[in-house]
Amino acid sequence: MRVKNKSRMTTTTTATTTTKGMSGVAQVAVLGASGYTGSEITRLLALHPKINVRAITSERSAGQPFASSFPHLRTERGLCFQKVQDVKWDEVDSVFCCLPHGTTQEIIAKLPRGKKVVDLSADFRLKDVEEYAEWYGGEHKAPELQKEVVYGLTEFKRKEVEAASLVANPGCYPTSIQLPLIPLLREKLITTEDIIIDAKSGVSGAGRGAKQSNLYVEIAEGMNSYGITSHRHVPEIEQQLREVVPDGKEVRISFTPHLMPFSRGMQSTIYVKLEEGVSVDDLRTTLTSHFEPEPFVHVMPQGEVPHTRFVRGSNQCLIGVYEDRIQGRAIIISVIDNLVKGASGQALQNMNLMLGFPEEMGLMQIPMFP
Repeated sequence: MRVKNKSRMTTTTTATTTTKGMSGVAQVAVLGASGYTGSEITRLLALHPKINVRAITSERSAGQPFASSFPHLRTERGLCFQKVQDVKWDEVDSVFCCLPHGTTQEIIAKLPRGKKVVDLSADFRLKDVEEYAEWYGGEHKAPELQKEVVYGLTEFKRKEVEAASLVANPGCYPTSIQLPLIPLLREKLITTEDIIIDAKSGVSGAGRGAKQSNLYVEIAEGMNSYGITSHRHVPEIEQQLREVVPDGKEVRISFTPHLMPFSRGMQSTIYVKLEEGVSVDDLRTTLTSHFEPEPFVHVMPQGEVPHTRFVRGSNQCLIGVYEDRIQGRAIIISVIDNLVKGASGQALQNMNLMLGFPEEMGLMQIPMFP
């Protein structure tokens, strides 16, 4: 357990139970903290003034100090991994669930009621449990709980997230894709058909598990496509885009992801068809106006191109809009850090709202470069 001092971070062990109601500091558990998203949320929380990490879990690393898996976070000396069943739930009021897909539904369903939960897996992102079974190859194990879930694309779901007890954190690709497309579809500036998405992610997006396809020799000095026509983020993206399309039009996308030989970062290059009478300037103006008050989403000036290194380690999303050489079409480039805005940063953004804290608290890190 880690305890915070108002003037600086300190790490100590104590038997005293601190709850948000008593001190204004929320006590959280990070389930699955031995993975990349779990360690990243713990890194972000290290400097959060209103959230204290009370427990971290890992089935395989139980009993070991957090720093044994993540030496760069050795300042969190009071944290040790434990099993989920050993967490003292009466000392916790909030939960970040960073467990693998397919394992989260049963665990969250068994948590004591009244906890605020943000789930970073895909287990609660699809509203239709039959669609979930089709794409994820297994029966949904908490269909009743699914009815309570709020999909947490924060910039478009603030009120819903504030009132939620369980938030499904969006996937990394869907986040980078939906942020620019939702305002354009809502305003009828682009068509619902012929949306083509070429997306690229750093290797951390594939998780920390030991896989042959993730070995250095398999990835270095090259790139590869995967999940062609069958990536599980497709139904998530289409589900959310359908919500905002006027007149209930169907939305179908052509989506191909690629694995790149760098650790973190994501770029989605999106090719769209303009509605009649709409210009590329209209797209840029609409996106700029929509995101102008947002702390984390920014539209690049005309002619400037966003790079993944411009957002590394931050909760930022940068968007560029360009005229295609094919008349009536536009190209949109959206970049994020897949581990921050694409996962743990957005999860903290959501949890801040759920707990009544300022949305940007603990998330104003400047991107790292070089």
